[in-house]
Amino acid sequence: MATPLTIADLKQLAQRRVPKMFFDYADSGAWTESTYQANESDFSRIKLRQRVLVDMTDRTLETTMIGQKVSMPVALAPTGLTGMQHADGEMLAARAAEEFGVPFTLSTMSICSIEDVASVTTRPFWFQLYVMRDKDFVLGLINRAKAAKCSALVLTADLQILGQRHKDLRNGLSAPPRFTPKHVWQMATRPFWCLDMLKTKRRTFGNIIGHAKNVSNITSLAAWTHEQFDPRLSWADVAWIKEQWGGPLIIKGILDPEDAKAAADTGADAIVVSNHGGRQLDGAPSSISMLPSIVDAVGGRIEIHLDGGIRSGQDVLKTIALGAKGTYIGRPFLYGLGAMGKEGVTLALGILRKEMDITMALCGKRDINDVNASIISRQGSNREMSRPFRKVTNPDFDDILD
Repeated sequence: MATPLTIADLKQLAQRRVPKMFFDYADSGAWTESTYQANESDFSRIKLRQRVLVDMTDRTLETTMIGQKVSMPVALAPTGLTGMQHADGEMLAARAAEEFGVPFTLSTMSICSIEDVASVTTRPFWFQLYVMRDKDFVLGLINRAKAAKCSALVLTADLQILGQRHKDLRNGLSAPPRFTPKHVWQMATRPFWCLDMLKTKRRTFGNIIGHAKNVSNITSLAAWTHEQFDPRLSWADVAWIKEQWGGPLIIKGILDPEDAKAAADTGADAIVVSNHGGRQLDGAPSSISMLPSIVDAVGGRIEIHLDGGIRSGQDVLKTIALGAKGTYIGRPFLYGLGAMGKEGVTLALGILRKEMDITMALCGKRDINDVNASIISRQGSNREMSRPFRKVTNPDFDDILD
């Protein structure tokens, strides 16, 4: 394949290079995957207004997310097992994000540790926190993120229990991978991936092994992980986390206006409208379909970001137009990483930037900070809906479509 032009091109290359169990981990959702699919398809239902004979010079995508300068309103989302898409994956992705001028968010369930990523970056990155039953371990993670000079903490609120992901169960996913005949075959058919993995010592959960109590190997790690996600996590815990952290706090996993109001009440700096990439509650609405009602509920009280389904720069632009201040990409950068390592992450970001820039210009805007709902077409093109658009101040998703 020639130089990839789209995120879909990178996905195709990643599928050829990454063993099936790890590619499927990145490229799957829970149960029937209906929410995972809706995250993508609902973006295509939103149409843009083409504007002509306007000055398109001196365009800029530069803005801020939680007060931090970014080259475009995109952050790399926290993704578990990133270091299984490519050897030292989190370190490579963090460096690519830093060079591009966008935030990188390290997952609690990363392969490379907080300290690993800090060792190869010169600017602060963000850290995503899962709350475990072992509060000493949680406090240890927070303190390690402070020591690494992380500039924001992203608290994931929608993983108190794990959604059932059929592909992962059928593949027998683990990190490091098991050495059954099926797994050996999957790896043997991806020799370049294997060669890269042989060169690194990072093949399991770097933030956990050696840090959590009585976790020293893969067997004890599996038991600990199964038991530790805390189903009792509640809004009351956010105050404790906020106090221990003491810096900018982002709450990820908000998909309902009532939860958005509760999140704003905590004093957090931002929320991420997200359904965990369709990997938790299958049958939940897409992230983008819930954005307008959440903006309507809390837009003046707390900064709003969005995660889920973004596969192009147009998707980013539509999200900003509907009231979000920033977006997160997970699968797009994972596809780039799996396909081409650090170069692939940079390429994925470049693809999004170019698509966003060109689309913004063709919608008659030059500055991302001037993009709003005026670029959304009120003339519906969804064949399943024929009613005329009802002009309202704060449209819901159906209002936007037609």
